[in-house]
Amino acid sequence: MRNTGSSTIRRVRVDPADAHFATAFELPAAGLPPLAPEEWVRASYEDVPVVLRELIRAGWAGVLGLRLGPRASRRHVVGWRVLETGPDRVALEARAPSLTVRNVVTVDDARLLWATYAHYERRAGRVLWFLAAPVHHLAVPLLLGRAVRRTA
Repeated sequence: MRNTGSSTIRRVRVDPADAHFATAFELPAAGLPPLAPEEWVRASYEDVPVVLRELIRAGWAGVLGLRLGPRASRRHVVGWRVLETGPDRVALEARAPSLTVRNVVTVDDARLLWATYAHYERRAGRVLWFLAAPVHHLAVPLLLGRAVRRTA
């Protein structure tokens, strides 16, 4: 659990659906600014110091091999392709030869839920995600908590 001041981000279980790996973090909606899910993702990934944003992108592209799109495109968030966006949900995806990773953020009256799904295209994808998952489990709550504090 990570405390963001007045709210606590906690790791929760989600149905992996057809993914090989799934993890999620939730934050109670009470007291949160009324942002759409895409705005939460942009606040978490884009509204950070340039050095941090580039370090994150370097990890995604250099370590995981994710093919990222243009940084300035409205159809991408820090290079992740926006698959769907709406008032309650945004789904982002990035692909590499060995894995596909999808981030899905939903917001309802009760909570904000940030779920990540990894599908291994090759055996190397499992190894890469095994190495990346601990960083992911630290980074998402930190970035989301920072977004909460900055938008409050």
